[in-house]
Parts: sequence; structure tokens; C-alpha cells
Amino acid sequence: MSLTILGVDPGSRITGFGVVRVENGRIEHINHGVIVLDADQGFPVRMTELGEAFREVMEKYKPHQVVIEKIFLGKNADSAFKLGHARGVVMYEAGRGGAAVHEYATRVVKKGVTGTGGASKEDVQAILKAILNIKVINRIDASDALAMACHHAFELKKKSIIERAVTV
Repeated sequence: MSLTILGVDPGSRITGFGVVRVENGRIEHINHGVIVLDADQGFPVRMTELGEAFREVMEKYKPHQVVIEKIFLGKNADSAFKLGHARGVVMYEAGRGGAAVHEYATRVVKKGVTGTGGASKEDVQAILKAILNIKVINRIDASDALAMACHHAFELKKKSIIERAVTV
């Protein structure tokens, strides 16, 4: 059975996405990219643009599961609130598209992909290129999203192995 996973790195100006397919325990890279929102537009207009663009991504790839970065509170509360709105738009569209939504903290994903939660974004990107056998990931936002999708695939694989071991 094949499972399509869409990872998302939400943002109020740039949202990264990464699509992988899991089949017979193998992870296959399908595509990745970014949704760049018009910075000259007001925030409500950008959120509408995000919803429309993300709906197109959902319709194109028809993921079974969507994985999104958990919210974190950095130094700027306003940025965190805007991130929360972008996450809400993505979650809404994912649910509307029939996908199950999962969330992971960034440090958990970094640890799952690289072995250390403090890995740099560049280290994560380098590991993803090797895991997925791809040459270029142009944007960090896209590699962050691919990391979300890959980490979730790893977690599903571990869960499957554990379930098989328990039922034996």
C-alpha cells in the first residue's frame, strides 16, 4: 500500500512544502517547493492567498497525511501569532482535503532526521538530499517541510515494526 505524506513549514510570507510517498518501507521524493506570498499585501490577503495556493497543492498531490511544524514562541510574539494563523489556514485546507494532520516540534524532527535536535538547517538539508537521492533543494523552507514529511515516515515505520513485534 502506498501512502503520500505532505510536510509543511508554514509561514506568513513563505510556506515550504515537501511531498514523499512511502511504499513497501521505502521513502520516495515526489516534489518540494515554496508558496511565496505577496509581501506588499496585507496579512488577511496573504492568508487568503495561502489558503488558495495550499488548496492547489492538496489537490495536485492528494496526500493521505499532512505534517506541520508545531508552533513555538520565539522572541517576537507577533511573529508567533502570524505563524499560528498560517498554521490554521494550512490545517483547515488539509482537513478540507481529507488528510489526517500531524504535528511535530522542530527539534524532534531535526533529531529524527539527523540524530541531533540542534542540527543546523543546512545539515538537515544535506541529510535529506542523501536520504531522498536528490541533488538540489533550493529553499530552506522546502527542506524544512521535507524533513517534516520524512520524519513522519520514519515514525510510521517504527510504529509498524513495533506493532509487528508485539503481535508475533
